[in-house]
Amino acid sequence: MKIVSFLPEAEEEMAAATRYYESRARGLGRDYLSEVERAVKTIKKSPETWPVVKEKIRRCIVRRFPFGIIYCIEPEEIVIIAVAHLRRRPKYWEERIIN
Repeated sequence: MKIVSFLPEAEEEMAAATRYYESRARGLGRDYLSEVERAVKTIKKSPETWPVVKEKIRRCIVRRFPFGIIYCIEPEEIVIIAVAHLRRRPKYWEERIIN
C-alpha cells in the first residue's frame, strides 16, 4: 500500500472546514474529519476505484458532506491535492497541479 501525503493547501482546507463545522454544532467538526479520514483510507486501499476528473487526477466523494478528495497516484505515494467543497469555485485546485 502506498503512503498518502497532503499538499499544505489541502491540509489547511481540511482544517478550515473542520473548524467551520465545529462552530456550527458541537461534534460536527469531528464528524466531518472522521468522514474525510474514512475517504482517505478508502483511497489508500484502492486508489484506482475513483473516477478520473482531469488527466491523472481522481476524485473521491466524502460521505455526508459536500466535499471531494482530489488526488493523484504517483509511483511512490498518493498525493491529496485538495479537500474541495463541491459547490464552491469548481476546479480551483487545478492551479496546484504540476505537470
